[in-house]
Amino acid sequence: MEMHQVRYFLAVARLLNFTRAADECNVTQPSLTRAIKQLEAELGGDLFRRERPAAQLTELGQRMQPLLQQCYDAAAGARMLASSFKSGEIGALRIALTHAIDLALLIPHLAQIRRQFNRLEFRFLRGNSTEVGEYLKNGEAELGIAAELGSDWDRLDTWPLFTEDFGLVMSKRHPLAGSDKIAFDDLRSEQLLSRSYCEHSERVGKSLREHGVAVDRSHEISSERDLIELLEADIGVAVIPKTATIPDTLKRAAVDGLDSRRTVHLYGVAGRQRTAVASAMMRMLRGADWQQVLGHSA
Repeated sequence: MEMHQVRYFLAVARLLNFTRAADECNVTQPSLTRAIKQLEAELGGDLFRRERPAAQLTELGQRMQPLLQQCYDAAAGARMLASSFKSGEIGALRIALTHAIDLALLIPHLAQIRRQFNRLEFRFLRGNSTEVGEYLKNGEAELGIAAELGSDWDRLDTWPLFTEDFGLVMSKRHPLAGSDKIAFDDLRSEQLLSRSYCEHSERVGKSLREHGVAVDRSHEISSERDLIELLEADIGVAVIPKTATIPDTLKRAAVDGLDSRRTVHLYGVAGRQRTAVASAMMRMLRGADWQQVLGHSA
């Protein structure tokens, strides 16, 4: 089945006249008639009763009309979309992020890149470090952002963006909220909320355990939203990275002697052609003043 056959059929079905349909489609009537006969042969029956002065749809033609209209509209939409992509009128940006990366880090850059394209579609994929690596590998994402990826695939390009410390976060109602620096002795009696979705959760836990903090008795949390709600309810304290967004109801404090940092990286696939949108976003992220961002986070 060819799309011009579908177009000719829809014109005759609407006008109920082969001559007028041929004029509208800018083809000769024999060419239009021949194309519709070929379509009828493929579908296994007549689509029109060729009567004078007007053609009439057969029962098969009536049943096929909405299906072929849907087919034609979808094809036309696909052509328009492809043309928009080619002309730069529309772009798509597919980024994979681990659960421990705050999307707020990208918001200024997303706003800037939207101004470079008339229409822009975002697709954000979330997963653990292994899943983000798979998104990149199978082409579902063009860019990835993570502290580290659980993948040894040799086609990954990696660019470090910034390195940040971890600190303690608690409710402003918590007894420790009055201090800007917390000692390990103060943490030994506290109920910890463990961010199991963070790539560095084991390293943070190891550092705390070395200083006698009961990490093994912590509450295991699987999402940032759940963590924030538990902290606001004053059901424990958590060690989180500096760039993690927290509401005004919570308080940050440094943990004296805590040896835990992470470097957030940008990932791409070496040798794979990138869209103009992904290339522009990559340049923005690599050229950003991340030290200023870290200063604002503090």
